Amino acid sequence: MSANTEATGQQPSATYEPTKATQNSALLKACRREPVPHTPVWFMRQAGRSLPEYHKVREGIAMLDSCMRPDLVAEITMQPVRRHDVDAAIYFSDIVVPLKAIGIDLDIKPGVGPVIANPIRSRADLAQLRDLTPEDVWYVTEAMGLLTAELGEKPLIGFAGAPFTLASYLVEGGPSRNHEHTKALMYGDPQLWADLLDRLAEITSAFLKVQIEAGASAVQLFDSWVGALAPADYRRSVMPASEKVFQAVADYGVPRIHFGVGTGELLGLMGEAGADVVGVDWRVPLDEAARRVGPGKALQGNFDPAILFSTPEAVETKAREVLDAAAGLEGHVFNLGHGVPPNTDPDALTRLVEYVHTQTAK
Repeated sequence: MSANTEATGQQPSATYEPTKATQNSALLKACRREPVPHTPVWFMRQAGRSLPEYHKVREGIAMLDSCMRPDLVAEITMQPVRRHDVDAAIYFSDIVVPLKAIGIDLDIKPGVGPVIANPIRSRADLAQLRDLTPEDVWYVTEAMGLLTAELGEKPLIGFAGAPFTLASYLVEGGPSRNHEHTKALMYGDPQLWADLLDRLAEITSAFLKVQIEAGASAVQLFDSWVGALAPADYRRSVMPASEKVFQAVADYGVPRIHFGVGTGELLGLMGEAGADVVGVDWRVPLDEAARRVGPGKALQGNFDPAILFSTPEAVETKAREVLDAAAGLEGHVFNLGHGVPPNTDPDALTRLVEYVHTQTAK
């Protein structure tokens, strides 16, 4: 297996090879737009805050610390697989972990999110962003080894934050509603902006390569904040960096998923950036999303997570609507249109998985 090493210079030595059973799993078949035994289901943020067993093992442990303990990462990643019988595990981590690993002074504050001590606002600030090496994230490799041994034929999904969303955190200094500093930099100093995103693309590519070589059978690039941009701005100022990430891992042959929130106007461009699967939030029906994305891509989504708080009957009705809208798709992975809300009843998720599996069994 060869790998494109342009972005990071890493060589894919000792790359994990998925088993034939994993390659034939419903998730990977759907991502490849092949016939499936049933529609595969997994949930963004399935590992974490909605599960009582998660709170028990995380008690007294800071978020970033928990991401760096392989035994704890493996346990948390497996919890929703055991409970819900989802079709894939998603590696438990946070999008800022690679930034922390290269020495960025940041913390994840409860109720707030990632907070950056020294925001990037000038060219001199770029010096904070050194290259990421596999040794920086040794705990990822170790945790994924534990996970692939336990998961058996079920795929493990790796992930990373997309360059735009990471840049937004770094420039704003934390979560932002309007992204004032981000857009000010993007418009006011386009060359610095391009250099920032290019450097983040290299870091993100390196992080995804570590995960793939350690056992990830698919990867998802989260661009959580990119819905704040108009299509022309995305194409000009963001898409080149996302393309670089997808190209950097293209030769590994694992499905690449691209997801953002509020990205209905960007769906076609997000597909163009190089993803094999485009994630869709709940604002655009899947059949319309397929029209916007165009042929040659699978879609992921797009159940509104708020409906999980309604009655079981309402959940099934909405799930049926999603499945009906997906009926003509080349490939479909059932997921929420965003992450699992922290106060979700876990039983609602278990029932939803069972419903989708039962309704779509071939």
